[in-house]
Amino acid sequence: MAFIVSAGSLDLVSPLPVSSMPVQVRLADGVYRDYSTMYRTQPQLRTVISFLARNIAQLGIHTFRRVSDTDRVRLGAADSQLAALMGRPSPTITPYRLVERLVADIGLYDIAYWAKVKTDTGQLALAPLPAARVRPKGDNILTPAYYELSGVRGTKRFEPDELVVFHGYHPDDLRIGCSPVEALRTMLAEEYEATRSREQMWRNGGRLSGVLKRPAGAPDWSPDARARFKESWRSFKQGGGSEGGTPVLEDGMEYETVDIDPRTASYVESRKLTREECAAAYHIPLPMVGILDHATFSNIKEQHQQLYQDTLGPWLEMITQEIMLQLLPDLDGEGSGVYVEFNLEAKMRGSFEEQAAAASTATGGPWMTRNEIRARNNLPSVPGGDELITPLNVTTGGLASPRDTAPKTRTPADRKSGLPKGIAGFDAERDTLAAKLQAMSARQMDAVLRQAGVKDIAPPDLLAAWEASAGPNTAQVQSLLADRAFRLAQVGAWEVLAEHNADAEGWSADAMLPWLLAAADSHAAQHIAAGTALLQTAVAGTDWRQAITAAAASWATATAVRRAVTAATEARSFGGHDAAKASGLTYKVWHTGGSNPRQSHRALDGDRVELDDVFGNGCRWPGDGHGRESETANCHCKLTYDRKG
Repeated sequence: MAFIVSAGSLDLVSPLPVSSMPVQVRLADGVYRDYSTMYRTQPQLRTVISFLARNIAQLGIHTFRRVSDTDRVRLGAADSQLAALMGRPSPTITPYRLVERLVADIGLYDIAYWAKVKTDTGQLALAPLPAARVRPKGDNILTPAYYELSGVRGTKRFEPDELVVFHGYHPDDLRIGCSPVEALRTMLAEEYEATRSREQMWRNGGRLSGVLKRPAGAPDWSPDARARFKESWRSFKQGGGSEGGTPVLEDGMEYETVDIDPRTASYVESRKLTREECAAAYHIPLPMVGILDHATFSNIKEQHQQLYQDTLGPWLEMITQEIMLQLLPDLDGEGSGVYVEFNLEAKMRGSFEEQAAAASTATGGPWMTRNEIRARNNLPSVPGGDELITPLNVTTGGLASPRDTAPKTRTPADRKSGLPKGIAGFDAERDTLAAKLQAMSARQMDAVLRQAGVKDIAPPDLLAAWEASAGPNTAQVQSLLADRAFRLAQVGAWEVLAEHNADAEGWSADAMLPWLLAAADSHAAQHIAAGTALLQTAVAGTDWRQAITAAAASWATATAVRRAVTAATEARSFGGHDAAKASGLTYKVWHTGGSNPRQSHRALDGDRVELDDVFGNGCRWPGDGHGRESETANCHCKLTYDRKG
């Protein structure tokens, strides 16, 4: 099929006479604001635009060369001019600031400009231009003949190939975009009027406007009485004067307000509506800009994925394509197959547990050695620990992953509890952890006291000895907590599995290990930090020798027991939650436990939420490490689960 219209023929058709950039937006009679002022003064508009700009700017732009359909190589500054330019766009601007301004300009004006400039050394650099001061010129309907940058001292002309131009859609002009601010003008004007009304009310001393009614039969005022009352009322309306400004109404007068009642005006709802409309105009999920009316733990997680796929995805694709079209041809020697893309990998990764499980499944076997894991947990290497262990159930042609397990034959007696031999009930396992942590804490504290010298001890020597041993101490405590937490998590899991999924379909105890290791590391660090705080307080007092002895005893007893109970409750709760999720349960119920539970936990007794939601105290489960310490320390509560809504 032949082309029936030449490009030259289209060049002769001039664009419609539309303004390339509206100078001002009308907010009220006689009140006009340009886009930059709107950004500075309209909080909802600024919120959504800065949200987009900051989230895209932090991603970073990477440069690659496509080697084949299945292989690519990332290029560094030494390998590619484009990579060097994206890594350092100019001597005075960082990549973050360049992209931040780019996205903000597109969000505000729907058009943005980079100027291609030469540095003193002759290198190509990029300089962002203020979008409001650049105008496309010429009658070409496809591309401008040139661009004009206006300033205080005159104008500067740019040829089309001297700029990188980013713009959106305009219904009447192919060369520019159409700002979303125009579509939001009515909403922003309403917000402006509401804000101005509130300002006037507070300037009036926070008093509503109204009228004074004087009965028809009231006696006539003398000029002096009228002037006195008028001055008294004026003082009241202007802020009360020096006497507090309480008005006295005479002769049966009444005051009737004529302003809009703030509750009727729904100020809070109107501001929220403005933010919702602004977010909708830029296709941003509402929880991302602080509107949490219908937000839950699960849907916020999904909307985070949606943010980088549906909301920011089109922006990222547009920016990279324009760079490839308008910037790459100016770089000689790049060769073929070079392209850029934003670094989404870190943002799209799952949790540590999800990454570990996916890596194990993808490789078909274990993907880390024992010594690598021990090093991460501050433990020394062991002989033979540098070899990958391949479980017997993972062979070529066998099961696909070490997370898979062969079918198990269970008797009815087995289905009552799948706990491995040697693991006791929760109370026994918790008490064992408390006893072991107490004994370990006492040994560690005694070692520090001996190292500093029991008789000749001095506060600086003691603190120095404690700080020197804090690293090994943390590792030892973490190792103990991780070992016991794995047992406690299985106890919690089988409390759920025994009732809802006796065959443990879809559940594996090993999948809990990465999470439990991280939790143990956090608990160990907190336990050592508690000991540090006790010692620092002790040596600061006058009777520090006696205070040190008391601090050491407290850390090895009460503090150790409290940490053990908290860690045990969290491990049990996590194990039960993991088993409930694998078993397809959808709801969880809080049950308050302990002889003297805190008031907030009494209020939660019987509270029921969806599986991925949080309870009223901000915790996902009793002992949740993400919750406040005042809600998790020494907690004895537990959860039950079911499928019914």
